[in-house]
Amino acid sequence: MRTSEKPAANAAGLSGPASRKLPVPPRERKPALAALAVLLILGGALATTLLVLGSGERVSAIRVTQQIGAGQKFSQQAIEEVKIAAEGIDYVSWSQRAQVLDSFAAVTILPGTLLTSEMGVRASSELGPGKATVGLALKPGQMPAGVQQGDRVQVIFVPSRTSQGESRVLAAGALVFAVGDRSRTGNSGQLTVVVDSGAAREIVMYASSGEIAVAELTGTR
Repeated sequence: MRTSEKPAANAAGLSGPASRKLPVPPRERKPALAALAVLLILGGALATTLLVLGSGERVSAIRVTQQIGAGQKFSQQAIEEVKIAAEGIDYVSWSQRAQVLDSFAAVTILPGTLLTSEMGVRASSELGPGKATVGLALKPGQMPAGVQQGDRVQVIFVPSRTSQGESRVLAAGALVFAVGDRSRTGNSGQLTVVVDSGAAREIVMYASSGEIAVAELTGTR
């Protein structure tokens, strides 16, 4: 008895026409999309680089190193150059220091303050018409310790034992325009104050006889 032989199966377990693979169409290349992707990558890298560089950019600005009272003129000794970020602050550029030195403080400015345009004015309300500057030579006990340029003080008549009258305020809110050099005496009593011109004569008269004292007005800087 003869046994019919089956055709041998191929490695995939298929035989005949079924074992033939269908042709696969070649992948379609899109050079335009590839180029766009490269440009996007490069553009993103460039933007990141610019942001990093921009965040580290610094410009020269003006910082106040000494207290400047409202109405006082800026001085070269009271300002310095400092580097700050280029954006985010309405700073006054160091290149504008000549204009700053020709202007006056609109408010009392404390040391360490970064100068902005709103802090300066072209004319001083304290040194305008009707005002006068008066020099005072005070002894220990006639002025509090630590009085600084830009402070507000009361100028008070303090009669001596030989004088008649009672003590009274001659200037209710005088601006301390300048303070003597404490480095020489340690506690200089030299003050220059800005007062109303009508009170200047009387203050000078009593100051010459040593009958003037000043009291600091706290919280008025």
